[in-house]
Amino acid sequence: MNETNNNTPQQDELSGWVMDHVDKWRDDYESNYQDKHEEYYRLWRGIWAESDKTRDSERSKLISPALQQAVESAVAEVEEATFGRGKWFDIKDDRQDQDQADVAFLREQLVEDFQFTKTRKAIAECILTSAVYGSGVAEIVIEEVKEMKPATQPIMDGAMQAVGVNIVNRTVVKHRPILPQNFLIDPVASCIEDALGVAIDEFVPKHQVEINIQNGIYRDVEIGDAPTDTDLEPDQELTVYPEDKVRLTKYFGLVPRNLLTKAMMSEDDEEADVADITEAEEDEDETLVEAIVIIGNGGTLLKVEENPYMMQDRPVVAFSWDVVPGRFWGRGICEKGYNSQKALDTELRARIDALALTTHPMMAIDATRLPRGTKLDIRPGKTILTNGNPAEVLMPLKFGSLDQVTFAQAGELQRMVQMATGAIDAAGIPGSINGEAAAGAVSMSLGAIIKRHKRTLINFQESYLIPLIQKTAWRYMQFDPEHYPVQDFKFVASSSLGVIAREYEVTQLVQLLQTLGQDSPIYPMLVTAVIDNMGLSNREEMIAQIKQLSQPSPEQQQAQQQAQQMEMRLQEAQVSEVESKAMKQQAEAQKAAVEAQLAPEVARAKVISAVSNNLDEDNEGADFERRMRIAELMLKEKELDQDLEVVKMQTESKNRDTANKFVSKLSKELGDGS
Repeated sequence: MNETNNNTPQQDELSGWVMDHVDKWRDDYESNYQDKHEEYYRLWRGIWAESDKTRDSERSKLISPALQQAVESAVAEVEEATFGRGKWFDIKDDRQDQDQADVAFLREQLVEDFQFTKTRKAIAECILTSAVYGSGVAEIVIEEVKEMKPATQPIMDGAMQAVGVNIVNRTVVKHRPILPQNFLIDPVASCIEDALGVAIDEFVPKHQVEINIQNGIYRDVEIGDAPTDTDLEPDQELTVYPEDKVRLTKYFGLVPRNLLTKAMMSEDDEEADVADITEAEEDEDETLVEAIVIIGNGGTLLKVEENPYMMQDRPVVAFSWDVVPGRFWGRGICEKGYNSQKALDTELRARIDALALTTHPMMAIDATRLPRGTKLDIRPGKTILTNGNPAEVLMPLKFGSLDQVTFAQAGELQRMVQMATGAIDAAGIPGSINGEAAAGAVSMSLGAIIKRHKRTLINFQESYLIPLIQKTAWRYMQFDPEHYPVQDFKFVASSSLGVIAREYEVTQLVQLLQTLGQDSPIYPMLVTAVIDNMGLSNREEMIAQIKQLSQPSPEQQQAQQQAQQMEMRLQEAQVSEVESKAMKQQAEAQKAAVEAQLAPEVARAKVISAVSNNLDEDNEGADFERRMRIAELMLKEKELDQDLEVVKMQTESKNRDTANKFVSKLSKELGDGS
């Protein structure tokens, strides 16, 4: 091991301050979480360790795959919910900006760069880490890469084409998952933003550090090999070697301004800046500022600078599978099913140990009657020499039969693992998911499982996915403005429900379709929803075809319009007919009223004419008077008849008014119906 230190005293002061906090955070992690995380890792991998024994006499090393299945099922559900629909994130602009073209361009560019940097693979690994350990952490790394593209170029005045490669330097943003033993955080903080700082403490290949020194990213110092520390290794069950690796400690957080200022002063200007250094020492400015400090092998300062990112954010994102209130480290699938898994392993190991005693042959032998040097092992075809009758010297020994209850108990314990973790396999939870339960019980069981997955999915999106996309876009805007214009965008992550939830929803939609006819207006919508929830490769084409078929053709639209016009004309004709009949009745009523008014005058004229004609010449006065009385009586009789006729006409008029009102009301209703 060649350990060197080329720091100035000021740089030693800053690196000492950082490593002092890092070591304290390391002690907190080792005291509270390290042993648990190592055991969770062994249970997930199916690796046996001496410390996993539940009793001293335990000989079997069997580990049940129940917890492994639970982890894989839960991780697959979240991955399917995030990436199963192809489009796993979306970008929306604020309301004030109505131009959506730039947003669409940014999204397509991000999708292309995410594919180039294999971001989806890194996110999937982080989801798996969170399910095993309880929290998933990823570092956002900026690298300059050489992008190579095949190209052709004309030569010899265009007579020939030269085939080659165009090399373009590109700044890319990568996402690197971090294991829990390599991530340290302020113990009293519950999130990255609230912590004093965070640190990534891990082993890296020595050549990577040397390349960064050659490129001017790190200080030009000599760096030796790292001392052995198994706590930092990714797999602590493997044998490791200390050669050609460096312990790299990256600190992202707050540091005192005076320590940062002194450490950033150049070594070449150390003598010229003695006064400034002395002044800085006298000025005990304890103001905390965001900085990035990288230390090699626990002491050599490789890089120090103020936070260079325009949003002043820390290049780390993390999320918990299940949140533990007031703590950064969450609760994963392995922790949920830990007790059930340990009980299941104990049951299976006890059964295997008992099976060894009841299955393998054993013999009770009188050792005093065996020849010297005889091996007491038993195998097929072996001849055993005895001094005397073998029936008296040898006796088969059996401990009895194996209890069958333990096998049933193992099945119940496996069901407890599924209950604790919320994961189901192809066989389903007995009695609640498969055919042994009614439809209502199946819906309730699946509903509870889907809610648990949604809870994890929402936490993953809010704490990890959206901040990851935001910080990535900010890095590209700052360091690659040619491809990413600097604008204020809002990012929204979109995801589906996952396989289980989609199958459950498809079942409900199919049952709803069975209650409707194909002529129902919502039938095409339900069919579209069923196809949208399926994982078909041509899902989009089928949905577009259904939408096209559900829309009527121009001929059908014209026929519908003609039918509507004919119906409106028929209703108008019916209304006109009713109105004409009403007008005719009204005219007849008016004619009758006029005739009734003229009838008394006509009668009076006729009476006077009758009275004045054909008088008796001898008694002309008396005859005239007698005729006048008779005429008056006749007039009175006619007046009475006319009064009766007037009353009758008034009654008929009232009836006609009532009929007209009814007709008007009917016409109005017919007009509203059209």
